[in-house]
Amino acid sequence: MNNEILHAGKILWNYHQMHHQIHPADCILALGSHDLRVPERAADLYLQNLAPIVIMSGGLGNFTKEIWSEPEARKFARIAVSKGVPADSILIEDKSSNTGENILFTRTLLNEREIKVKKIIVVQKPYMERRSFATIRKVWPEPEIMVTSPQISFEDYPTKEIPAERVINIMVGDLQRIIEYPSKGFQVPQDVPGNVMQAFQFLKKEGFTKHLIKD
Repeated sequence: MNNEILHAGKILWNYHQMHHQIHPADCILALGSHDLRVPERAADLYLQNLAPIVIMSGGLGNFTKEIWSEPEARKFARIAVSKGVPADSILIEDKSSNTGENILFTRTLLNEREIKVKKIIVVQKPYMERRSFATIRKVWPEPEIMVTSPQISFEDYPTKEIPAERVINIMVGDLQRIIEYPSKGFQVPQDVPGNVMQAFQFLKKEGFTKHLIKD
């Protein structure tokens, strides 16, 4: 992990974030993952009175099924309650295993509850903001979407459980998906600046390929 790799990683990190301004919405949707800072961010937004309900979405994904037995959404909900969110303000969708299912199953849940939403605050990991936005705009184009994440820098984000090498591998793989998934009908297109493509190609050459799409 030399300085050149870290510099390229930060370019991808900055690109993957949407930098949306957050304003009041009809609900907060926390997308499940292994990062427990996501429900903390969702709880903070609720406690700032930015939405009346929080939806925790996530079953067990490719990574969490190897480390947890409890669905992501239920773990997220317990964290939100511990931070002061009333349990009756939380809806749980605990069957999804990827971002597309997060959105489809959440939409079904809201329809079953006859809850109409025009504005949604989506909470995701910092390096998955853009891919989440592109997926939601394709799968659920009607509401206004604001995407946010734990407010933490690239330098401070890695932990023992989520090391920098894994973060960079995931960012490289997610950028590949941002490039390729629109043609498959999974996401809306996103512009990719030249410096981001250069960082992407450099990191692939350096061996950060573990999260690339498998043939």
